[in-house]
Amino acid sequence: MTDCAPIRLHVNGCTHTLEIRAATPLLNALRNDLHLNGPKFGCGLGECGACAVLIDGECVRACVVPVGNVGERQIVTLEGMGSVDRPHPIQQAFITAQAAQCGYCLNGMIMATKALLDRNPSPSEYEIRQALKYHLCRCGTHLRFSRR
Repeated sequence: MTDCAPIRLHVNGCTHTLEIRAATPLLNALRNDLHLNGPKFGCGLGECGACAVLIDGECVRACVVPVGNVGERQIVTLEGMGSVDRPHPIQQAFITAQAAQCGYCLNGMIMATKALLDRNPSPSEYEIRQALKYHLCRCGTHLRFSRR
């Protein structure tokens, strides 16, 4: 007997029912079951930010959120923001600024930026640095944002 049960997730405007253990990290369900590869596995401890998604507009680390705790909340991943043909303005800004090197941290930085701008369309430099300071860059292109 297995402890899997049907769990409904609302992701990027669509409802999905998965046969999955309630304790499964949301990141695993997004990547393995829904094939959404925007959120990345980094540390698995909620420290690096590579796995960030929006849940009801809040930027959270999907690697430490069990799917059973999500309930009816709305999840948005990088794929839910825009497409290759029509990127979200934040995605386009990162593209225009050539902000990517290896690209590993960009998912988390874009999701944190969206959460910040949704709650505060005109943040100060300090607020921007605070919103991004716990997103780690593996290749070293982006220094810790809390400096200065």
